Amino acid sequence: MKKCLILSVLVATMYTARAQHANPLEAPVYYAVQDALAKDAAATQLNLRDQSLFSVPSDLARLTNLRFLNVMRNHFETWDEDIFALSRLEVLNIRNNKLRAVPPDIASLSKLVKLDAAANSIIVIPEEIGRLQDLRFLHLSLNALTSIPASIGECRELEVLELAHNQLSHVPATLRELKHLKQLQLGYNQLNEFDPAWGRFKSLEQLNLEYNYLQRLTPDVKGLRQLKTLILTHNKLASLPDEITALTSLELLVLSDNKLEYLPKEIGKLKKLKTLIAVNNRFGPSEQGRIRKALPGCEVYF
Repeated sequence: MKKCLILSVLVATMYTARAQHANPLEAPVYYAVQDALAKDAAATQLNLRDQSLFSVPSDLARLTNLRFLNVMRNHFETWDEDIFALSRLEVLNIRNNKLRAVPPDIASLSKLVKLDAAANSIIVIPEEIGRLQDLRFLHLSLNALTSIPASIGECRELEVLELAHNQLSHVPATLRELKHLKQLQLGYNQLNEFDPAWGRFKSLEQLNLEYNYLQRLTPDVKGLRQLKTLILTHNKLASLPDEITALTSLELLVLSDNKLEYLPKEIGKLKKLKTLIAVNNRFGPSEQGRIRKALPGCEVYF
């Protein structure tokens, strides 16, 4: 169990670190608007994180070439209009504030590649999110979302979609349009079924569905041929479909805290599986031995 928890923490830390510090630009970073204006009117990067701000500084809109803006860990309760004047912005990190919605004006930031609005109190995402045609990374975990607009399927370039720690009981079927999606984080929600449409994620490499209410996986899971990580901790699974053995790229499978007594007979087909964590299930000694024998190159934890 300890190793399982450590692994989960490491995975979560990796996603969080990427969300906070990813910065594709190689240019001077400024930490005050006036400093940027005084030294470089064409500044492209501004980092205002952890400055106890309740609104963005005056004159922010004058930085018309800004491409990277970090305002995480402040006290914003509403979105300042000056942010939406930054038409060249590519990366916006506004996580760890007190926002309750993403406004329709987000569509004015048409060049956004990455939007990180995690760890707020957001309950509404507008349909206009679908107009962000260049968006590749969308981080909305740790909010209070009960739904996601169908227009999310129009963000065709999305590679990472993080929606963990919300109150979602379903996600729109239009997610299947995200052909480039590589990471989908849906842990800690209220999902009670595996959407068959998810089997169409041909590029998906990481799928996290931990701490939901899933009772079964459908055979459609076989379509996730590029999947490397599948996390199903703390659901209500009593069995897995035989089709899961078609996930021949799988390297990490986490099944802890379910009701499993057996795994599919052909589980040995998962030749690339490096780690199987299945603690707190109902496997008997005989089944545990069979699984270990079928996966000789895999670290197995019961």
